[in-house]
Amino acid sequence: MLKEILKQWQQKIWTIYRNKLIQEHKLSYLFWECTMNCNFFCKHCGSSAWKQTFNNELNTAEILKTFKDLSRDFNPKEIVIAVTWGEPLLRKDIFEVMKFANNLWFQWWMVTNGYFVNIEVVNKMKESGMNSIDVSIDGIEEVHDELRNMKWSYEKAINAVKLLRENNFLQFLRITTTINKQNFFQLQEMYEAFSILWITWWRILTIEPIWRAEQNRELLLNKEELTHVLNFIKEKKKITKIDITYWCNTYLWLDFESVVRKPFYYCSAGINIASILYNWDISVCPTVERKKEFIQGNIKSDNFFEVWNNKFQIYRNKNRTSNEKCQKCEHWDNCLGWNFHSWDFEEKNQKSCHFN
Repeated sequence: MLKEILKQWQQKIWTIYRNKLIQEHKLSYLFWECTMNCNFFCKHCGSSAWKQTFNNELNTAEILKTFKDLSRDFNPKEIVIAVTWGEPLLRKDIFEVMKFANNLWFQWWMVTNGYFVNIEVVNKMKESGMNSIDVSIDGIEEVHDELRNMKWSYEKAINAVKLLRENNFLQFLRITTTINKQNFFQLQEMYEAFSILWITWWRILTIEPIWRAEQNRELLLNKEELTHVLNFIKEKKKITKIDITYWCNTYLWLDFESVVRKPFYYCSAGINIASILYNWDISVCPTVERKKEFIQGNIKSDNFFEVWNNKFQIYRNKNRTSNEKCQKCEHWDNCLGWNFHSWDFEEKNQKSCHFN
């Protein structure tokens, strides 16, 4: 009983702090959607990236100027650039651009499917000052390959992790896994396989009905399955040296908040997080719909610093993702309608709320 009361007070203190973060809206995390081209076509993808050429992507000179301007207007030492969406290693100038950004004192990391990682790529990662990496692995052997629609992709991803570990230059070497109905039964098997790779962090997400994943709703977990995943993380945290963390997604029950991840939940889209999309647009997490009202500006015509400080108001409104039912819910003050990216703005409800 005392433990529960203490947890409730911790949640209330966090809520006060969260409101302070919203007021200050200090940029600390910038996605660069460097390309929408991808060599995979994953069933559970939270994007529409696939194997094609996009002609209106920022070229080398344009993104170098953008990062230079950002370093002038912000403190680059306080901002992490996350290079992502679809497969960053398909962009030929990626290391030239990020070495330039690193020389401006930005930290940076990358999300990759690992398919193109070899010793030459690893050396370029080191030379360009890459701080951390996420290698996406979504099951063991055939399960991963089927979800990713690419034969041998599991073997390639595991080899990428091994090669990165052998070279030992990263602050964080992470595996990111999106749990869904197709790989749910392999949680323990994945834990055993990843534990011997000496990674620093296993980042676990659960599938959400957004972008391509919304077309494959049969992969979504139910509440019972989600609870099993959270209990799995909770128990493994007691015995493993690997930092196993539930990432983003949603507000959880008080039993799991600040346990399966730190700290308590909040969606920081537009509060601490922004993005430069492949087509120059300024927005938040790339998983958010590309509706006109969600796009806050464009690098071609707008100054990013001014956009960050004078726009983004839709994201800094406490009621941005709410309806009458949400506001009457006992979890409202902690939840605030969950993530922006999974809110249905047509139907005005959360696409997969597990409190209903």
